[in-house]
Amino acid sequence: MTAATRALYWRRPSEAELAGTGLKLKHFPEPHVDVWPEAWDAIQFFSRIWRQWNVGPGGAYGLNYTVVFHELDRMNLTPDRYDEMLAHLRVIEDAALDEIHKG
Repeated sequence: MTAATRALYWRRPSEAELAGTGLKLKHFPEPHVDVWPEAWDAIQFFSRIWRQWNVGPGGAYGLNYTVVFHELDRMNLTPDRYDEMLAHLRVIEDAALDEIHKG
């Protein structure tokens, strides 16, 4: 799931960023990621709430779980499926924070 999360945050550098490097935009193809079927729902869920970050002076530090719980509750999941989605989401959240704060 971490590769899929990184792909959500991927962006091609601009021409200005590449100026003088000898690199071209064609050197940065969009990533291709295969997602396991059991993780697909969690990736889709994250793509709906991925802007719901709690942010402090150091930047994003975690998802706003008030929104997460609200959206999960609206899905009418079984208790086991709810827990599974939340566990998957936490893995995605960690990977997203790593990507956001990559220096």
